[in-house]
Amino acid sequence: MQMEILKSFFDVVSGWVWGPVMLVLLVGTGVVMTVLLKGLQFSMLGYALKQVFHPHSKKDGKDHEGDISHFGALMTALSATIGTGNIAGVATAVVVGGPGAVFWMWITAIFGMATKYGEGVLAVKYRVQNNKGEMSGGPMYYIEKGLGSKWKWMAYAFALFGMFASFGIGSSVQSNSVAQAVQTSFNITPSLTGAVLTLLTAIVILGGIRGIAKAASVIVPVMAVLYVLGGLIIMLMHLDMVAPAVGLILRDAFTGEAVAGGTLGMVIRYGVARGVFSNEAGMGSAPIAAAAAKTDHPVRQALVSMTGTFLDTVVVCSITGIVLVIGLMDVAGEFVKPELSGAALTTVTFRQLLPGVGGWIVTIGLIFFAYSTILGWCYYGEKCATYVFGDSFANIYRVFYVVTVMLGTVLSLDLVWLAADTFNGLMAIPNLIALLLLSKVIVSETRDFKQKIKSGELPH
Repeated sequence: MQMEILKSFFDVVSGWVWGPVMLVLLVGTGVVMTVLLKGLQFSMLGYALKQVFHPHSKKDGKDHEGDISHFGALMTALSATIGTGNIAGVATAVVVGGPGAVFWMWITAIFGMATKYGEGVLAVKYRVQNNKGEMSGGPMYYIEKGLGSKWKWMAYAFALFGMFASFGIGSSVQSNSVAQAVQTSFNITPSLTGAVLTLLTAIVILGGIRGIAKAASVIVPVMAVLYVLGGLIIMLMHLDMVAPAVGLILRDAFTGEAVAGGTLGMVIRYGVARGVFSNEAGMGSAPIAAAAAKTDHPVRQALVSMTGTFLDTVVVCSITGIVLVIGLMDVAGEFVKPELSGAALTTVTFRQLLPGVGGWIVTIGLIFFAYSTILGWCYYGEKCATYVFGDSFANIYRVFYVVTVMLGTVLSLDLVWLAADTFNGLMAIPNLIALLLLSKVIVSETRDFKQKIKSGELPH
């Protein structure tokens, strides 16, 4: 009875947290940032990508404050965002909201890039060094240091929401997805998967942010490239269907005719919601990783952070979305609503359109993406926990986190998923308020960076 009451409670709260007001606030903050920064995500995207993929990006910054490279910080953030949302979340959006939802995911990502940039600027500017010599930063720190002590209650609220969210969205829910995928594909019992996954998680996270960044820097690029290549091969094999699929996405984005009873609001809602779930722009999680980066200026790392939203949603989610629409179109080019949804639909579609290896790409991708999410969220949760309880709590948090990884593989997680979903959304509220109140600081730092680059004070 108590479990049912809790489920009902979180169901109501989650519905409110992820309702229209939150989605408008999330996208609206991105619109405000875009206007204040004069479309920086368009004018400086090329420069930002150069910072990520430059041959020296993994080594630069040795003399700068920070724990990991620009690339390592981005991979840590991407490890927590590229995951089940890109595979299962997009499929859910297409099935429930229709193919037009993919378009609204793109719109969310475009404005979300400005939000993610703003988070990155504040994360580095207001970061602090803990007693171990490591960098700590994120919304809790820029709320306290940027807005003043009277806002500290909001910083604590964010940190508590983030810590609780990590045990669900970061550990148990992800490990549950891995266990189910392994059992379905390889017929391995969840308890055995849980034991191996727990051990692998413990080995990596004991190394702290450097260990997590090192693992993420290998797992994320390899799996993302494999998944994207698989999707691109499917699109090349069915090249004649790509244009009709994109056309259907654009047409349905403004009509909502394909599914949902022609309700345009449903198309927009699921597109925006799944887009936010995927790239986490505005959630306040990614800036915790950005704060650890070795950098000579807050803006340089913020530009790198901004590319995470582009790579996650505009690239990876687009691959999933277009492939799904290709697989769900009939000979007349109309959308046929499937019986399956989530990861199962993506797996079946890849398998049908790329016989032999398509299904394996999704299954293996899901396993490794979920594992990398476990690693990334451990760092987020630890920083939130130590902000509230002090640095000495770090080891206690890690032990508890590892335990929840094991529990996630063997227990039913309906309540955990609902609670984590709620806390994940609650994180955004204090973060978005801080972003809007500190927008002048973001603009000022941007102007300072451009001037120093122009004068030669900072390397281009």
